Amino acid sequence: QVQLVESGGGSVQVGGSLTLSCAASVSSITLAWFRQAPGKEREFVAAASWTGATYYSDFVKGRFTISKDAAKTTASLRMNSLKPEDTAVYYCAADPSRQLYSGGPLLSSFYNYWGQGTQVTVSS
Repeated sequence: QVQLVESGGGSVQVGGSLTLSCAASVSSITLAWFRQAPGKEREFVAAASWTGATYYSDFVKGRFTISKDAAKTTASLRMNSLKPEDTAVYYCAADPSRQLYSGGPLLSSFYNYWGQGTQVTVSS
């Protein structure tokens, strides 16, 4: 069983920055962020694999950075140059299986544990 606690959502103006954090009850596992905007499907944002590799969706590359703390229990998502289309509920997800992902841990089906979600609103 993995518990996830998210924090850091909020409202920001276009071009601003926010940092989301996801604290897991288990270390050295794959942690990821997904998001879901109203009327849209949940989509992959970024992941930090248990191997240390990081993955990003094309629409956040160069703007968002995912990292883990030294204890490898918390994944932070630094979001810069925010756009209105980044507005969504952001969910942390965890996969404790330590599997090797072909193509990366991009699919929501890899993750059995999810946080409660945190709202990010970007206004112009």
